[in-house]
Amino acid sequence: MFRINFRFYSVRIGITFQTSLFLLLWLLSYTVCSGQNRGARGLVSFGPSSGLADDTLYLDINQDIAVQLLPFDDIMKVAVAHSPLIKYQNEVGNSLNSAYQVAKVQILQNVSGFANYSTGNQSIISSGTTTITGRDALGQIANGYRVGVDVRVPLYELFGRKHQVRQAYSNYRASVIQKETIELELKRDMIGVYQDMITTQQLLKYRLIDEQASLTALRVAEVEIQKGRITADALANITSRYVQAKTSSEQIKGDFLKNVHYFEALVGMPIQRLKRN
Repeated sequence: MFRINFRFYSVRIGITFQTSLFLLLWLLSYTVCSGQNRGARGLVSFGPSSGLADDTLYLDINQDIAVQLLPFDDIMKVAVAHSPLIKYQNEVGNSLNSAYQVAKVQILQNVSGFANYSTGNQSIISSGTTTITGRDALGQIANGYRVGVDVRVPLYELFGRKHQVRQAYSNYRASVIQKETIELELKRDMIGVYQDMITTQQLLKYRLIDEQASLTALRVAEVEIQKGRITADALANITSRYVQAKTSSEQIKGDFLKNVHYFEALVGMPIQRLKRN
């Protein structure tokens, strides 16, 4: 049941009529606004009228969205943490940073070391002779451990390496700036949808009051026409007024729901999880 809290609402149509305060209050108390219902905690459910399966949104229309939800800065942090574009850009930045680190040490590929070991004896050195009968002189020299380093520095390393390192660093910095740009665009979209959601909520609140008042006037007119106090034309005008109010509230409700779902898509989290405790 959806109730509007106001004490008295007078209705004027072509023919002025009066109705008892008791009858008016009774109608206000038992009028049901289709497509909306009150939960146990006074929250309005829009799911049944949105046309989406399992789509139920509980929000208090009489309380500002900014009061019901977390502060915008906190919501923005959640959106940044869940944004697929920012996650992708983080991976791109990590890749380019790794390429920059590799470019800085790539000069080491021109440096190589070696170590080997050969068995034998050093009889040539110990005897002081250059020829030993029955033995290979070269084999006698080649025995033992040998360790060395081979360094080759091409001209490219002297004149081109610094430019390659600078290019790798610039690519990495570009990815960081691109991430900041994506965050700025996300924040801009968030601000737009957030403000649209607040605006449509306020419009919906007033449209629901208008719809409820029009429905009350219609119920009163239905009673009055049975008593012959108003004409059929007057009833038709009141009915048309209610239909217009109902149509307007449904349109605003749809806009409000779209803004809420856009907001959820940008944040990457259901709006129920963004409400204050």
